Amino acid sequence: MVEAYELIYYPLISEKAVSMINKENKVTFIVNDKATKTILKKAIEEAYAVKIVEINILRDQKGRKKAIVKIDKKFKAEDLATKLGVI
Repeated sequence: MVEAYELIYYPLISEKAVSMINKENKVTFIVNDKATKTILKKAIEEAYAVKIVEINILRDQKGRKKAIVKIDKKFKAEDLATKLGVI
């Protein structure tokens, strides 16, 4: 099993990413190019003690791999973002 810190580089802090935290209960991470949805789901759930509903992966204009992670309603994305230092 690959460690979470090897897959997840850092949380993305942008205006859109912060608004998604508040409105949609989603957190955005910049991740390793080799990361897949299933591996990321396990790593994030174990590292941050949250339940994940959905993960979308895409490439941004800078060529980075972004993972948009939707957190279960039982958990707050704001709490995770605060723990990560995003907000």
